[in-house]
Amino acid sequence: MALLFYLFALVVAFSAVMVIIRRNPVSSILYLMLVMFSLAGLYVLLGARFIAALQVTVYAGAIMVLFLFVVMLLNLDKPDGVERKRAVTRLIGFLVAGLLLFLSALLVRSNSIQSSGMDFRPMGTAQAVGKTLFTDYLLPLGIVPVLLLAAVLGAVVLTNKKL
Repeated sequence: MALLFYLFALVVAFSAVMVIIRRNPVSSILYLMLVMFSLAGLYVLLGARFIAALQVTVYAGAIMVLFLFVVMLLNLDKPDGVERKRAVTRLIGFLVAGLLLFLSALLVRSNSIQSSGMDFRPMGTAQAVGKTLFTDYLLPLGIVPVLLLAAVLGAVVLTNKKL
């Protein structure tokens, strides 16, 4: 089990770096899909099979494919005006990545996750997710579909030329 965990973690880390490094947006999105599938593998190892299924179907299956189609339709091969800001953006990216790596190392070193006594096993079941959604988050669960419907209607109204 530990070997699988380290394998999935290595694939997630490598793919996440490749998402940032790749210049071609299509290959970057494909690496992002690999990150999503590897995260689903980590969820399975944690015993959260329902969350893993949601990860694959919602993120890797729907959202990433949508991103891929949008990038391919827009033909985003060479963005304009990126070359002059490249050095500053790269420096800021390295600083942020270094800070996140340092904070992650502090978290692992302090061992605060294991010493907190939290049990992550029952969190990934369908029953636990459903209970949390329909008790603690009932109001946001009701508001989100209304907001999505308003966004779809707004997009239809904005793109419709015959009104």
